[in-house]
Order: sequence, then C-alpha cells, then structure tokens
Amino acid sequence: MYRVHLPTLPARGYSIAAASIAVALWSVAPLLAGMAQTSSPLQLTALTLLAGALATLPLSRKTGVNTMRPLWAMSVWLGVPLLIVGAVSSYFIGMRLAPAADAALITYTWPVLFVLLSQYSRHKRLRLEGVIGALIAFFGASLLMLPQALSGGFNGELTGYAIALLSACCWALYSWFGQSAPVALTPLLPRLLLIACALATGASLVLENDLTLPQSEALLAGIALGLGPYGIAMVAWDKALRLGHSNLVGSLAYGVPILAGLLLVLAGMSVLDWRLPMAAVLVVAGCLKAGR
Repeated sequence: MYRVHLPTLPARGYSIAAASIAVALWSVAPLLAGMAQTSSPLQLTALTLLAGALATLPLSRKTGVNTMRPLWAMSVWLGVPLLIVGAVSSYFIGMRLAPAADAALITYTWPVLFVLLSQYSRHKRLRLEGVIGALIAFFGASLLMLPQALSGGFNGELTGYAIALLSACCWALYSWFGQSAPVALTPLLPRLLLIACALATGASLVLENDLTLPQSEALLAGIALGLGPYGIAMVAWDKALRLGHSNLVGSLAYGVPILAGLLLVLAGMSVLDWRLPMAAVLVVAGCLKAGR
C-alpha cells in the first residue's frame, strides 16, 4: 500500500504496536455494534462517523488536493465519503440480518478483494496466488451458510450475508483508492468523515424517518465505534504502514475476524460451533496466500 522500506528496530516495534492497537479496536467493533441494536442502522452510521471525525480532527491539515484534476478532486470529496457510508452502514445492516460473528467474518474478507483489485490495476491481470487465496477465503465464508443451504431456507440471513459482502467490497475499494489517489487521505480524513456523516444523516431522514436520539447504551456504543474502530484505529493503521514493513504489519489484520468472533462468543452474542473457527482459519489462510 505504501513504499516498502527497511525501518529501524524502534520504528518497526512502534509500527507493530500501532498495528496491534488498530487490530484490537477493529475486533471490538462487532461487539459495540451489537450493543447499539436499538438504533437504526443509518442513524448509527451517522453518529459513528461524526465521532470518528472528531477523533481524527487533530490530523486535519492542508494538502495538495486543490491542485488535483477535477475528476480526482470529485472522486476524493464525493467518492470516498460514499464508500465510507456504504462500508459502515452495510456492516451494521448485515450484522442485524445475519449472525453478528458470521457477518463480521464475511466483511473481513476485504483484504483478499483489495489484493485482487491491486494486482489487476498494476499488472492488468490476476496472479494465481491471489485467485487461489480468494477461493480459499470465500470457501471459508461459505461454510457459515452451509446449514441454511442444506435445510433449504435462510430466513433473511442470505440478504445479511450479501450486504456484509457489499461492506467488504466498499472497504476494498476505499483501500485501493487510498493507495492510488495522488494525495494522502489521512490528513483529509476528518473532513471526509464529516461529509460521510452528512450523507448518512440525509439518508436516515429519508429512509428511516427517525429523529429521536438513540438510547443511552446505543448512544455510547455509537460514540465508542467512532472514537475507536473508525477513528483511532484508522490513524494507528496509517502510522503502522508508514513506519513498518507493509507485509509484516498487514498480516496482523488477518487476526481481526478471529478476535471479533471470540469476543462475541464470550459476550454471549454468538454461539460457538465448528463452522466459525474453521471458517476463520480458512479466511486467514486465504488472505495470507493472496497477499504473498
């Protein structure tokens, strides 16, 4: 994603610590989203993005975005916020229509999609390792749907799985755009999150028609989501990639679905059976294979 360099030992240690913080915060996201079930998805999205914008406000500074071509400028100020809204809202909706741990695992197949997209944009073809890794990861995700497929009924869960996959696609496109854009997105993140918050608020007013504030637990959970997984974690991840070896740091992200699933089981929000750990192992193995 960034230029590969040879960091000093203190910088490498700092990058691993920063990446670990990001992974830990991302792992808590499904648990916090489950605590905010009483809030409508788009309303929760707007609240989360507002808190994320406030958390990343110290990073805001002027960049060369005004010198970009009009098409790139429009893509940054409109395309990126739309991807953020799509990723976050689809994540929340998918977790409500399907089991939370399953939806979280499907969402975190996005590194595989990002690798495939990045390979194709660079080489105009897909490498065999990337394709094999993607097949392994998606086979693991398909294990979660096996009982419903055998019984002949999904009871709305299939829609949740599809929306969780849409969230993964949005995150993959966001990551690819951050790699390809002529300016760094991190200094623009507070403003991009505010624009995304405005879009989510408008969508919530039109589609949900819910003007009431979330209940106290949902309100606190939404603020925590914005401050942590969609605020501090994104900053920490950017620092980790800039100071450390991208392959070493990137491999830590594959532990997110395992930690997230474990936290949901410990909190009593998900039931542990053989499918979840097996699917998590296959998704991680697929990500590692695709990222080689």
